[in-house]
Amino acid sequence: MMAPTTLNADHALILPRLGYASKMARPLAHPDAAAADPPAFRDRPEAGARLGARLREILKDDDPERFRASAPSAPDAAAPDEPRPVVLALPRGGVPVAAEVARALRAPLDILLVRKLGHPEAPELGLGAIAEDGAGGAAEPYFDPEMLRRVGLSADDLSGVVARERAELARRAAVYAPRRSAVSAVSAVSAAAGEGSGELEPAAGAQDTADAPDEPDLAGRLVIVVDDGLATGVTARAALRAVQARGARRIILAVPVAAPEAARAIEKETGEVVTLVTPRRFRSVGEWYADFGQLTDADVLALLSPGGTTPRTS
Repeated sequence: MMAPTTLNADHALILPRLGYASKMARPLAHPDAAAADPPAFRDRPEAGARLGARLREILKDDDPERFRASAPSAPDAAAPDEPRPVVLALPRGGVPVAAEVARALRAPLDILLVRKLGHPEAPELGLGAIAEDGAGGAAEPYFDPEMLRRVGLSADDLSGVVARERAELARRAAVYAPRRSAVSAVSAVSAAAGEGSGELEPAAGAQDTADAPDEPDLAGRLVIVVDDGLATGVTARAALRAVQARGARRIILAVPVAAPEAARAIEKETGEVVTLVTPRRFRSVGEWYADFGQLTDADVLALLSPGGTTPRTS
């Protein structure tokens, strides 16, 4: 069994409310144990720019594809037969972060749809997650066995939740499909030329997407999965498993801030987590941002547009 994920203080408040306090295997952080430090990031774009710079340094030294993001025209840049990395954002909050990462790495940007599977009586309490499978459907749900044990539920008890989130996954896929097809067409042209501008400028014929793939081919590629933070890790784990099933050669989870236990648990499974802040006292992702406004589908579409810019959330 994989290492159990951590619970943040919000879960410490939810579980007793549901009557599961006696089933907890270990004490949780005190609800008042909020971070004493000021927010680490101004907003998601600023966090993404810093994360992109960090990844650029890591890949410059360690990437076996000889990827040199800071000098794409250098002699040791990725050859045409060595596809450039793909940056996949977890909507919605991960998209503005990933847009800056893709720009820093001069890599193609796409999204990976993932939906949390919440407790039937408290949807904010994540017990698992479900991700798209790259073929127009959804991968098998991932359930956190430790969380299921703690709340006394089985995977079968969540069948209604799974059905509802499958439907929402399909709805978002339909909303994003036209823009993703255009992005995929641009990525395919860039890969064939051995280039990765990261700007997602429309290629000739990119508007005619009838024959363009809806999602990028990840087989044999370095894939960087990006979110705005890592709390319990259930959605990230479902995303990483879905990417692995699509044949990625190497997978990196990149987040600006992460709960230390969650990051360690995912490292044991995927081997690579890149983060800027792993605070000892972690309560929620949002507390580490001065501006952590919610995003809409329209915001995501704007970011995926050619030359798209990050919308302001406040």
